[in-house]
Amino acid sequence: MATPEKLLQAQRSRFSRYFSEDFKKQKVRDIEKNLVSIAELMKEYQISRTAIYKWLYKYSKMVKKGERQIVERKSDTRKMQEFRERIKELERVVGQKQLLIEFQQKMIDLAEQTYDVDIKKKLSSKLSSGSGPTDQDTSGK
Repeated sequence: MATPEKLLQAQRSRFSRYFSEDFKKQKVRDIEKNLVSIAELMKEYQISRTAIYKWLYKYSKMVKKGERQIVERKSDTRKMQEFRERIKELERVVGQKQLLIEFQQKMIDLAEQTYDVDIKKKLSSKLSSGSGPTDQDTSGK
């Protein structure tokens, strides 16, 4: 069972954490480049929002230049890059499927020529729906 002393010690150890200057500067650079969001830093390192904003005001080059940065969850450019990569992947898959279809079509054509059999269905032939009336009397009378 947890004793009050252990709980106080756990709370003190949480509040007495120390992050190096290099670590803080690196995280500020990551935020400026939109590689990570403030919420992600808070969750990953259990840092308060206030502490992160203090780091931003102290180490950010944008703040010193007087530039204003809009902090987003993900940058639009990063999203666009992911979309472009996804489009490339889908185009590659479609290209492979098209090659497969063309190969199969050629194989059907060769089989029709070799075996003198009509494998493809003719578009002019009427397809049966399977549920229409029949000419035969199936009642058995």
